[in-house]
Amino acid sequence: MRTEDQIKAKLHELTMQKMNLRTRLSTLTPEVAAYTSLHQQLARLEDMSIMLEWVLDSPQGNYHT
Repeated sequence: MRTEDQIKAKLHELTMQKMNLRTRLSTLTPEVAAYTSLHQQLARLEDMSIMLEWVLDSPQGNYHT
């Protein structure tokens, strides 16, 4: 099980990777072959970030009451 600090560090790392990818994407046009690959990588990083944010702010309580 990861600690809260480890999760926050990973989330920060993913945020930095997303910023780098966005910068690289801003220099390309959609017609460039690398654009699609970078866009897919960005989508995966977004998904991973959302999951980590959910872990940090996980809902409390019981849904089946």
